[in-house]
Amino acid sequence: MSQTQGIRIGRILGIPIYLDFSWILIFGLITVSLALQFTQEFSQWTLAEHWGVGIVTSLLFFASVVFHELAHSVVAQHYKIKVLSITLFLFGGLARIGREPSKAIQEFNIAIAGPLASGFLAAVFYGLAVGFPGYEMLGAVVKPLALSNGMLAGFNLLPGFPLDGGRVFRAIVWGITKDFARSTRMAAMSGKLIAYVMIGLGIFSAFAGGQGGAVVEYIGRWGGIWLAFIGWFLLSAAQASMSQLTIRETLTGLCAADVMSHEVPTIPGNLSLEEYSSEVLRTGRRIHIVTMDDRLVGLMNVAALNRVPRDEWSINSVQAVMVPRDKILWASPEEPLQRLLERLMGADVNQMPVVRHGEDGAAHIIGMVTRDAILRVIQTRSELSAVMSGR
Repeated sequence: MSQTQGIRIGRILGIPIYLDFSWILIFGLITVSLALQFTQEFSQWTLAEHWGVGIVTSLLFFASVVFHELAHSVVAQHYKIKVLSITLFLFGGLARIGREPSKAIQEFNIAIAGPLASGFLAAVFYGLAVGFPGYEMLGAVVKPLALSNGMLAGFNLLPGFPLDGGRVFRAIVWGITKDFARSTRMAAMSGKLIAYVMIGLGIFSAFAGGQGGAVVEYIGRWGGIWLAFIGWFLLSAAQASMSQLTIRETLTGLCAADVMSHEVPTIPGNLSLEEYSSEVLRTGRRIHIVTMDDRLVGLMNVAALNRVPRDEWSINSVQAVMVPRDKILWASPEEPLQRLLERLMGADVNQMPVVRHGEDGAAHIIGMVTRDAILRVIQTRSELSAVMSGR
């Protein structure tokens, strides 16, 4: 299953940009809020101007979020880390990368780039507001953008994982201790603490009715609900980061050869898709090596089959829709399982052939690794570890 959900709206610097469906809700809420605010502050404007400026401001706000995520992405690409996508969603944006940074300095630079980018935009928008005080509509647009980008930079610098500040905190601890696992646990614990504070303050503000101090009064009832919701999201993300660390530790010391299946089913390239579907139903195998005259020519799987309309299966062959040999992703027997899992997820594939190169330089497929096999190893090791720790 793809990890990217939503509507694809384009590509920037080679990175696909997506809109999560929750973005439509928050975009509408921000636009309505701004339009109502402009109606009160600028009563001399027309209705079209109130809504037009509100829409432009909302679009520029989300463009600012994209700029924030692109800053992370550009630095990640500098370190040869593939950026799979950027998604705008309910709480802002998320850049999905193919793997974790391999060094603390890489983590630090990637993490700090986002808040620096938002701080830069805040300064630019503030400069426009100060530099052109006579332009009423310009000021109405850039003032909230300066404030929102400043708040985005400040909020993301909170030292709780998975916020940028939490990643900066992890990078610093990682650099000092040289222990990735320990630094991740500390950053995740900090993230949980911040999340609990936000949830508690948000719930209190929502039910206090403005009574309880200046901070509670400033947050307000609806702000409290929103703050608690964000805190819940951060808590879930911090817990997910701990789960990822558990997976990383569980797979330590294992390689592709440890979990691969030695059965490598093959099919001829001239097999029709109708016949291939029958083979899949008969054996339950979802991936096959395609051969022609005993030569490897490609790889066929159920995903490729499903991309062809059902009524065309009888007139198309496997060779017409297979993944050609030069585009097949390979794994070596010695490849660490954690790295292999990251590659599987990054490429959004469920299986990968394991290849050994002989003395003559020829490539020989010796097995197949699937996501399901890796997940079974994780589950088994986790259960065994729980039993052993309980003794």
